[in-house]
Amino acid sequence: MRTVKEISDLTGISVRTLHYYDEIGLLKPTEKSEAGYRLYDDMALGTLRQILFFREFDISLKEIKAIIENPVLDKEQILQMQRKMLVSRKERMERLIASIDRILEGDNTMDFEVFSKDELEDMYNSMSANMSEEQKAVFIEYYGSMEEWKNKFLENASTEAVQENFRKVVEWYGSKEKALEASKNPGNTEFVPACQKQLVEVIKKLAGKIGQDVNSPEVRELVGEYDSVTKQMFQLSDAASMVLEIAAAYRTNKEIQAAQDSIYGEGTTEFIGQAMEAFYLSGNAFSD
Repeated sequence: MRTVKEISDLTGISVRTLHYYDEIGLLKPTEKSEAGYRLYDDMALGTLRQILFFREFDISLKEIKAIIENPVLDKEQILQMQRKMLVSRKERMERLIASIDRILEGDNTMDFEVFSKDELEDMYNSMSANMSEEQKAVFIEYYGSMEEWKNKFLENASTEAVQENFRKVVEWYGSKEKALEASKNPGNTEFVPACQKQLVEVIKKLAGKIGQDVNSPEVRELVGEYDSVTKQMFQLSDAASMVLEIAAAYRTNKEIQAAQDSIYGEGTTEFIGQAMEAFYLSGNAFSD
């Protein structure tokens, strides 16, 4: 057993912070001495290391507590989650290092490009070819001509913010090639609205389950349906990354919560986000 002072010296975490973690139930001491001092065993130390790791990614204490206390997550699954986060950070660091190296060599532009200009033009040509005349009319009315819309599309798509969104799309599809292929084959005009309508119905049903255990069969079945429709709609083999991003927005974005809660009731948006995360974090998201 180790005392608070020994744990503090070992990890660099202040005694005050350890006391606070105890108060909020994030990290309880293994036991207390006869004099009332907190004592921690190796398992508690391991839990603290997990907490500190998540804190490196600016995850809130509330979210960390929910992850650690999730009954369907075991140690291996949490390690898998942390590994994926590390790999993602490693890849971003490698991109930044490569950009800095190019700057040092005389190239003063940061490399944020995901799709080249030629690839963006191919993407535009595919989208316009799949548009109905009614859809084209909307763009012509707004921009004056399809050529003007093409110029605006290429201008916006070349910005760092949009390219960063493209980077997420590539992650969802698994490769740039698959993402480009999906953009060139968006499906017929009736299919996508039908999928969108089905997703709205699933959200409505999930909102009606608020208060239930997010791991209950009824809730999991509905999230499974959301997963299935998302795969079909976006031509994905695995929708986990995409839906988990939606889940994170549902749990943390106050504007989204306000808008959706005004339709389905207070707290429903956060509940749906938690249900989505529970569905994947129970094992589906770590099947690879």
